[in-house]
Amino acid sequence: MSEKLQSSGIKDWPEDDRPREKLLGKGARELSNSELLAILLRTGAQGQSAIDLARKILDKFGTFRNMSQTDARDWQGFKGLGPAKIAQIHAALEIGRRFREVEVRPEQRKIVSARDVVEIVMPQMRDLKTEVFKVAHLNSNHRLIVIRNAAVGTVNQAMPIVREIIHDALQNFAAAIICIHNHPSANLSPSPEDKKFTGELCACLLYTSDAADDLLCVDLGGRRIIKKTTL
Repeated sequence: MSEKLQSSGIKDWPEDDRPREKLLGKGARELSNSELLAILLRTGAQGQSAIDLARKILDKFGTFRNMSQTDARDWQGFKGLGPAKIAQIHAALEIGRRFREVEVRPEQRKIVSARDVVEIVMPQMRDLKTEVFKVAHLNSNHRLIVIRNAAVGTVNQAMPIVREIIHDALQNFAAAIICIHNHPSANLSPSPEDKKFTGELCACLLYTSDAADDLLCVDLGGRRIIKKTTL
């Protein structure tokens, strides 16, 4: 694209080079990240097009995922970017996240491997800034009944309660449970509190009809299963 086009308004570009017309004619996959973002922005500011503004935003944040983890303070300093446009960007990012959740919709899914669990919880947990402890309930055929939050904590701890986990599982007639826990710090080593809680939970499960067959330590970035320990 010529420097003249880059510095002029998008409406002055040849029709085939305009992001919106390009998307309608060739499909969204043919657009660059800056072109997709420019369509959301619609306009730039005096002296810069929506593409120029989109490139500045991407230069600062790098990826769309990084944008999803920002707050209002991170968007200060962009000329031509007000609350309405910031809201549009965050709405689009949330639509993308929810689309991925639907893609791996877990209802009645049969759990046959640790990877099945990772695929279900990753869209929900990979970008969390606080610790969360989730419990998946399975029926006797190892099909998923439901996944619930047992605890939502702070940046470095979550405090689930053993009796509530077991009570909830019994209320749902679960034949087995899977516990999932994240560390926003990306340190996958269990803390002393994690080990203590795991021991207490497993000890209590021995006195119920529920079974915890495996303890999984997974990288919620989606790249690998770090540890699988048979209990």
